[in-house]
Amino acid sequence: MATHLIIDKMTLARFCRRHHICRLSLFGSHLTGRERPDSDVDLLVEFEPGRAPGLIALEGMEAELSALLGGRPVDLRTAQDLSRYFRDDVLRAAEVQYAPAGRETTRQGAGRGAG
Repeated sequence: MATHLIIDKMTLARFCRRHHICRLSLFGSHLTGRERPDSDVDLLVEFEPGRAPGLIALEGMEAELSALLGGRPVDLRTAQDLSRYFRDDVLRAAEVQYAPAGRETTRQGAGRGAG
């Protein structure tokens, strides 16, 4: 993640595998360097097909990630959760933090058509 957000890549990979995440990407103020002390960490999440969690499980994942990030609040969003007015911009700019072998790209939207 950004230099001021420190998380062990192995720990992050274990978290993602346990929660059936196939891609986790950073976006928002922590990516652009415009975060404030009270800013949450915006993460774009893509789950394995058929493995998307319910709202309560998603909130638990946010709490677990928050603990891994030293208590910073975390906001997990899927692409479908994002407003259509800025979804494409987020998908283009998001920086992949976790993807299993064969799915790695630097940007979330790499290799995808706008839509």
